[in-house]
Amino acid sequence: MSGVGRIVRAGGRRRVQSVVMALTTLLAVTASVLAAGLLVASQAPFDKGFAKQQGAHLTAAFDAALVTPDAVAATAAGSAASAGPFRTVSLRPTTASSGGSSGRPIPEGVTLPPAALVGRADAAGPVDRLDLTAGRWATATGEIVWAAGQGPFEVGDRITFADAPGRPTLTVVGLARSVSGTAEAWTTPQQLAAMVAEKAGGYQMLYRFTDAATEAQLTAHRTAIAGAVPADAMTGATSYLTVKHTAERTAATFVPFVVAFGVLGLCMSVLIIGVVVSGSVGAATRRIGILKAVGFTPAQVTRAYVGQALIPAVVGTVLGVVLGNLAAVPVLHEQSEAFGTAPMTIEPWVSVVVPLAALAAVAATAFVPALRAGRLHTVGALSVGRTPVAGRGRTARRLLGRLPLPRPVSLGLANPFTSPSRSATIVAAVALGALGVTFGVGLATSLADIQEGLNRRDAGAVVVHARMGPPPGPAAPGQEPPTAAERAATAAKVTAAVQAQPGTRRTFSTAEVELSVSGLAGATSVVVFDGDASWGSYEMISGRWFDGPGQVVVPTAFLRATGLRLGDTVTLSGTGRSVKARIVGESLDLSQDGRVVVTDAVTLAGLGDGVELRGFELHVDLAAGVTAKSYVDDLNAVLEPLGAGAEVNVADISSTVVAMDTLAATLTVLLVVVAGMGVLNTVVLDTRERVHDLGVFKALGMSPRQTVAMVLTSVAGTGLLAGAIGVPAGILLHHAVLPAMGRAAGTGLPPGYIAVFDLPMVLPLVLGGLVIAGCGALLPAGWAARIRTATALRTE
Repeated sequence: MSGVGRIVRAGGRRRVQSVVMALTTLLAVTASVLAAGLLVASQAPFDKGFAKQQGAHLTAAFDAALVTPDAVAATAAGSAASAGPFRTVSLRPTTASSGGSSGRPIPEGVTLPPAALVGRADAAGPVDRLDLTAGRWATATGEIVWAAGQGPFEVGDRITFADAPGRPTLTVVGLARSVSGTAEAWTTPQQLAAMVAEKAGGYQMLYRFTDAATEAQLTAHRTAIAGAVPADAMTGATSYLTVKHTAERTAATFVPFVVAFGVLGLCMSVLIIGVVVSGSVGAATRRIGILKAVGFTPAQVTRAYVGQALIPAVVGTVLGVVLGNLAAVPVLHEQSEAFGTAPMTIEPWVSVVVPLAALAAVAATAFVPALRAGRLHTVGALSVGRTPVAGRGRTARRLLGRLPLPRPVSLGLANPFTSPSRSATIVAAVALGALGVTFGVGLATSLADIQEGLNRRDAGAVVVHARMGPPPGPAAPGQEPPTAAERAATAAKVTAAVQAQPGTRRTFSTAEVELSVSGLAGATSVVVFDGDASWGSYEMISGRWFDGPGQVVVPTAFLRATGLRLGDTVTLSGTGRSVKARIVGESLDLSQDGRVVVTDAVTLAGLGDGVELRGFELHVDLAAGVTAKSYVDDLNAVLEPLGAGAEVNVADISSTVVAMDTLAATLTVLLVVVAGMGVLNTVVLDTRERVHDLGVFKALGMSPRQTVAMVLTSVAGTGLLAGAIGVPAGILLHHAVLPAMGRAAGTGLPPGYIAVFDLPMVLPLVLGGLVIAGCGALLPAGWAARIRTATALRTE
């Protein structure tokens, strides 16, 4: 073995430095792989999932009473690929029993909104390959697969379809995700056929085309398909561009904070690797002089110490790649849930590029001090001891020694002044860690506020749903839809029954109607409030909630689309009439891409009785001491004869918010640990260099506890300074990133959701820099306390 090789292997005897370097590289590479992988995964996730699952460019529905299956199948003539026809029906599911593995209780007898059921033999196929996220595919009678994220169901739950022949009860055997959003549930063709009359329901056909990049191209295909079947046989067609728009908007909200965390992680990784490697090589200057004295050339010395740095770095890098990919599994699962795509993984090239870049950073960082040391004169290198330069920090020690502090504390506070450059690296590492913690805590707090604000769109402890039209399923002969007067009478009966129910404190109702709104093409959803809704108002970004007729509240996206501002007038048109209303407030509302107007029922009185309201809901606030579950049980007995039902209003938890919280927590922990490793390495080097001084202190009577206090105090000042730098920087980053996330989501944010930092929150965060520095210095402090006095005094 060559002399250089023996020197490289000898570096392994410095176990503490080798272990620290390996661990630091491991954590830095883990953070970098995770950050880079998440950033790549946030770029066009829908397009990747759509291509992987062969999503449907167009999903068409046909009336089974007007067309045959063969005629539907013939419409695929002009497509690149197709699947179907699948039999379909829309039915209202009713919860029967809970059998989910999580043990989550699900209320029985709750009737949910109508769901689109499709009869499909398997999850594969040439178009819209379904991704099973839990359980298995339905293969027998009495089994059903529900769309993941589209309902409260888990594997094992049982669902009754009271509107289907025979009132069948099916067991959920799997959860699946369709990137095209083609259905709420799937069952076997045989089971579906038993749930729908011969000429009832419909057929579903899925298509892929070679030219489907624009809405105009899809419209042309839609027209051709409709022309291939009898008139009115095609009842609708859904473009994948609508689903894509929603997924891309969700992905866009991730990008700002993933970029912020990613840049933080990469910067900290480079900084810490540089500190560890340069410190390790710099600490070996005296040994380098010995090597030169025995005949090693500067080039050989440089190669030897670069090699010594690379060996533990390679070990840490390999383990870091593995750990980064493992850590990404749960995080990317949450992210795919938010995007509505198949589970994502770290791109393979990320696991190659990141470790190569890390090793290049290690080699480059080690090369500079190794080259500098290799060029030292032999006598100069031999004369360098482990103790700091004489006189450095003496003024600080003298001044701090005059303070009424214990001597170990004053000595520790003065230590950073003996090596300003090394202290600066601790400040930089801890400041980045404090910045990441501050940003993560602020982001989690703001996201919780946003989730709570979005939930205010569905106020009340209990929500009552009333059927305002004919029951689902085929219309009976001669059956006519209810008139406006009949709908109003039904709503009045339900309202009176609820208000008479013991435990009711106050109520208001909401319904929806589609109207034409000036400045927007097509129909716009208008949410109509009836009653005193001041206690159930939406979260306001600016302006105020309406308090009388002739006023409307709109979301941010509405204002951006129309170019209107608060105080402007908007015209609502329908039934041949129109009314004008003034915009008095900007609300936090992400529903329907901002095509929503909220107003009082009296505002629409000028449109006449022809306005067809749908989706009647009564929001109920309960009296003190009344439990929602018992109230709902008693109320449902009263509402059932009226065709209505009540349910406990459970606050929604957005999968996007959950995914962001998971990402923020994971990346914050990694940043803190990497920062702590940087402190650990720096304090280890400093303690080893000052080991002779420790021996002197111990000989003069310093106890182990005082030694620990001195070492910990040596990083206390730098930790506090780093916290004072990192926390304001984290607040500024939070104030920059959160509005960018709001803009990507198409909404503004209430000022209070951004200004979440107050003194009770900021003070612990500043002290968090002290905690990070203290934790990083704890191990070397224990080593310094345990070292024997004689051993320390013999060390030069």
